[in-house]
Amino acid sequence: MQKNILKAAAPHVTAVIAFFLISLVYFSPVLDGKKLKQTDVMTYTGASKEALDWKDEYGHIALWTNSMFGGMPTFLITHTPQSNLLVYLHQIFNLFNFKPVNLVFLYLLGFYLALLVFRIRPWLAIAGSIAYAFSSYFFIILEPGHITKAIALGYLPAVVGGVFLSFNSNRFLGAVMMTVFLTLQLLINHMQITYYTMIIILFYGAFELYNYFRKKEMLSFFKTIAVLLIGVFLALGSNITGLWTTYEYGKYSIRGESELTVNEENKTSGLDKDYATSWSYGVGESMTLFIPNARGGASTTNLGKDSETYSYFFKQYGHDVAKQATSSIPTYWGPQPFTSGPVYLGASIILLFIMGMFLLKGNLKWWLFSVSFLALMLSWGKHFMPLTDFFLEYVPGYNKFRAVSMILIIVEFAVPLLAIIFLDKLLKKEFDPAKVKKVLFRTAGVLGGIAVIFLLMGSSLFDFSSPEDVRLKEAGYPVEEIIQDRMSMLSSDAFRSLVFVALAGAVIFLVIKDKIKTNLAIGLFAVIFVADLWPVDKRYINNDNFISKRESKQIFAPTEIDNFILNDKDPNFRVFNASVNTFNDASTSYFHKSIGGYSGVKMKRYQEIIEHQISKQNFSVLNMLNTKYFIIPTKEGAVPQRNPEALGNAWFVDSVMIVPNADSELTALSKFNPAKTAIVDKRFENEIKDFKTEADSGATIKLTKYEPEKLFYSSNSTKQRLAVFSEIYYDKGWNAFIDGKPAPHIRVNYILRAMMVPAGKHEIEFRFEPQSYFLGEKISLASSAITIVLLLLVLFGEWKKMNKTAKAEKD
Repeated sequence: MQKNILKAAAPHVTAVIAFFLISLVYFSPVLDGKKLKQTDVMTYTGASKEALDWKDEYGHIALWTNSMFGGMPTFLITHTPQSNLLVYLHQIFNLFNFKPVNLVFLYLLGFYLALLVFRIRPWLAIAGSIAYAFSSYFFIILEPGHITKAIALGYLPAVVGGVFLSFNSNRFLGAVMMTVFLTLQLLINHMQITYYTMIIILFYGAFELYNYFRKKEMLSFFKTIAVLLIGVFLALGSNITGLWTTYEYGKYSIRGESELTVNEENKTSGLDKDYATSWSYGVGESMTLFIPNARGGASTTNLGKDSETYSYFFKQYGHDVAKQATSSIPTYWGPQPFTSGPVYLGASIILLFIMGMFLLKGNLKWWLFSVSFLALMLSWGKHFMPLTDFFLEYVPGYNKFRAVSMILIIVEFAVPLLAIIFLDKLLKKEFDPAKVKKVLFRTAGVLGGIAVIFLLMGSSLFDFSSPEDVRLKEAGYPVEEIIQDRMSMLSSDAFRSLVFVALAGAVIFLVIKDKIKTNLAIGLFAVIFVADLWPVDKRYINNDNFISKRESKQIFAPTEIDNFILNDKDPNFRVFNASVNTFNDASTSYFHKSIGGYSGVKMKRYQEIIEHQISKQNFSVLNMLNTKYFIIPTKEGAVPQRNPEALGNAWFVDSVMIVPNADSELTALSKFNPAKTAIVDKRFENEIKDFKTEADSGATIKLTKYEPEKLFYSSNSTKQRLAVFSEIYYDKGWNAFIDGKPAPHIRVNYILRAMMVPAGKHEIEFRFEPQSYFLGEKISLASSAITIVLLLLVLFGEWKKMNKTAKAEKD
């Protein structure tokens, strides 16, 4: 029996080792101690610095940080689970955070587990995992550092696989598999990928419903649904802390609904339509799924010595100038604002997918085709607004996510899955060879014909122009030569795709003619998949993207300006860094409390303040935000400037202006003196009914102690006063106390806090204590513990079955 177990385990152990080695070879610079330079990781480092420093000192991550956008929760910046016990399993699957090797390893492992569930033989599942893992987008996202997205994509196939297993062979094992991997996917809190995972599962469920209804087995269907729903609730419960706090904060973030009435036609209950659809894949751009450089690749490309552009510069200025000038040429001529690279599935994989559509029978292919087709159309976004509008307006949750082109990850899952399912059945001789031959010739002929058309006639089909060309011409770049290079990029990749269609087709032909054995065919397809996808991935993430440990540490070395500002011992003030892209850069946050920063979930009201006031250089708003320093760019370099009019941490006002709604509140900020007047929405009118317009020249209020989650003030006045605090208002966690007793506080000046303070000397405290977090942690601990118990019970049950089967075979 032990020999049988070892024999059965051998391919799986081999798979794990192979996946690790493949990932390590691709990212071989890590063997020299180098690190992948990732812009989003650097952004995260800056944004999370204050919260993580707090953890180093006090043992837990601060739930609020003042380092970005005047202050915001850290739930979506540094979400680190405290009570979810499955975090230890997550660490194992992620090779204990051995970046970036762990990410590709997880892509491979997740799809491998799914293929096993879909009854694909292990050796083919190893090859098939390459078809999923090396899809170009999965590597492109690693360059900027979209780590949580990558991990979520690694878990996606296993989540879907668990649902499939539950419906098809083992209800309880499948449900537990789904529960565990959904828990892990939710753990890293990339809700957009989880949302797309649910779309895949809902489509699958619809086809299963039809199938069970047709067989008159609806009771069995609902039993499976019930078991899966229990698993979903456990996964949600295990991650309830992050989900609850995210949901709660989401209403206040840019993904929530605005109270402003301007530009109504562009608004949804979530993101504005133009923001949600900014990154829409072009209809014609979809050809990159088959020909990677169908739209010029990334926004900029190193064209090298063989380009027309290099030749032009070489003739004019020599080698050094030509090399430098062609190192970053705008080659992308698609409709997106910019792109890091195309979504390429692999020409060989598309051939297998299309053949599978013709030869496979049953609902499986229609599930994968229909969900892929819908995802493709939705990826077009603003280029196909009837469908996009419908989803933004009526499909729950869809308008909470930006970059609609990201939904192509559904295609990147479904196409290789169907391709490998077809290949498995082909190798098992489940099709009529004559029919396969007919479909092969037609499919390869059509795909090859498309490639030949792009190869020979691309220059007459497209103009290859880009909005960047006007700027390039003004800067003295040879636009005609650049256009010629764009044509060459298309022709070269069209020929490339033609070759891989031919290679994959040739192996299929040899299989149906019984000229090669199954294991050799699997090996050949593995080689083809690697040769097809690996070089394209290397265009966008390669050894040049790595830096030494020393260089990585120097990224956040303080400048003279930083040191100058850090010498100010005031514990809490803000910095406006105009020498960087203020509201899309978190480097300032590493050392200072920034007016700007980078976050896809900044507060809606703060974003509106940026758009309507700060962008118009309203210094009244900057003063009320306690902007004590400006970093100003000059020709000689950036210089710091101290702002003597910054209002400090808190102050008393002499008057209030009651306004009826958000529109008037925001407008009123254009002309007011924040040191004297507070603008109050009428919904808070009752809270300040005792306010009297009278001055008290001797009144004082000041910050005495600063912590990210706690702020302490001392006040002294002869009369009751209205105090304004230069802190962002967020009532789903911040509580106020006067002399240790709870006290109400309100929102003023569109984004700040204020409260009525009685006459006399008082100690005022603000504490950030969101109940959703603390209650959520208890639920998370209980749910994850139950999940682990269920996992152990199911595994023990499967082990007993194996023993029983082995014993029966022996007898």
